[in-house]
Amino acid sequence: MTNRSDNLFRPFDSDSKLHFGGCRCGKHVNQAECNASLNHEQTAQINELQNNFSQQSAIEKLNHDMIEAVAVKAIFPHEPTRRAFLKSVGTGTAMAAIASVLPIASLQEAAALDKLNPEKKEVKIGFLPILCATPLIMADPMGFYQEQGIKANLLKRAGWALVRDQMMNRELDAAHFLAPMPIAISLGLGSAQQDMKVAAIQNINGQALVMGLKHKDNRDPKNWKGMTFAIPFEHSIHNYLLRYFLAEHGLDPDKDVKLRLTTPPDMIANLKAGNIDGFFGPEPFNQRAVWDKAGYIHTLSRDIWNGHPCCSFGTSQSFINDNPQTFLAMNRAIIKANVMANDRTIRRGLSTLLAKPNYLNQPELVLRQSLMGRFADGVEHVQDFPDRMDFDVMPWHSVAVWMMTQMKRWGYLKGDVNYQDIAEKVFMLTDAKNQMQAMGYPVHAQKPIVVMGKAFDDKQPDAYLNSFAIKR
Repeated sequence: MTNRSDNLFRPFDSDSKLHFGGCRCGKHVNQAECNASLNHEQTAQINELQNNFSQQSAIEKLNHDMIEAVAVKAIFPHEPTRRAFLKSVGTGTAMAAIASVLPIASLQEAAALDKLNPEKKEVKIGFLPILCATPLIMADPMGFYQEQGIKANLLKRAGWALVRDQMMNRELDAAHFLAPMPIAISLGLGSAQQDMKVAAIQNINGQALVMGLKHKDNRDPKNWKGMTFAIPFEHSIHNYLLRYFLAEHGLDPDKDVKLRLTTPPDMIANLKAGNIDGFFGPEPFNQRAVWDKAGYIHTLSRDIWNGHPCCSFGTSQSFINDNPQTFLAMNRAIIKANVMANDRTIRRGLSTLLAKPNYLNQPELVLRQSLMGRFADGVEHVQDFPDRMDFDVMPWHSVAVWMMTQMKRWGYLKGDVNYQDIAEKVFMLTDAKNQMQAMGYPVHAQKPIVVMGKAFDDKQPDAYLNSFAIKR
């Protein structure tokens, strides 16, 4: 056993206390104190972008220290007894004695066995400069890719069609996908067929229907016949939710309005020019439309389906086959970032990080309003919805089934569909659960899917589909 007198938890210091059980990391009296410390550290990391900091070595030390401290705590659960023993025999004797009872070095070695050995040390990951990509982006400056043994080159792309094509041509190793995109590609809808996977969802909620200011007194969708709306991609939650929303108000989205595919950055310019009447888009462009006095936020996507997924992290099955350890390294880094991003106490720091030119290149205040949920709506009101945007890893199969009902509803997907088989093939739910648990994160139960007040049963998708009056 090596001399570990520099242990972060000071188990061999007779003046220290081991607060195991008080918080998750064991260094604090209670969880509140622990959270405050972590939040301070996380915010400092975000704001200062300490790219030169070696997180791997720090985490290795933390693992070693934790194992050693837990061993000491197990032998001396009574603090006064531990301190008395250390004072009487001295640190060196105590360390040797404890090592003779517990194989601490072996335990520490075993803890390091889970290290990955990525086949590719450098990867190319495509993303669109929108807040949906927050976990994938922040994992880079926070050092999470490096922690898993890879260097991630984050490549900003203008539109989803380019991401799709570059993924299929293997110009990208992995990508920030719209969650329905891997389903569509795997089914050969709108492109050649290729097996794609959703390893993790990135964000939930965080989209909105924005209308031009000239329509601020025309808020009833029943009066929108003949209008033109922009959406970012056919196989997107934006398209499906906008169609659903319009149909629930009696408008046929293929007959009564026009839907135009438009990249998110171009949505605001088209709204200003009067080329479109509104758009259903991602953040921060909904809030940016308010900032630019081009439009107002009519409906948040959370008000249509609270908890809906939007974007995902994924790659091709062939990449996973060829580079399983590299894939796992990327996935772990993004899962860790996703869990951290869902902590609202760091959202202000995230706004600062993501505003930078190499990421979203947007005003920090715009990003902050989107992330924190307190925002100007463009018609002289300040609204407060903390769940305007959240983050959740789990790629639930029922969500994939719902998406396929909408693909079929609007004629993208024809014939009989084996919904469950496709969902299980594309959405890597079991793997996501396993990784979450292996990393020490809780896996919550899935929330029911309710869209505009209507519950969805993924065991009866065709009955759900047939219940709509407006469909193809």
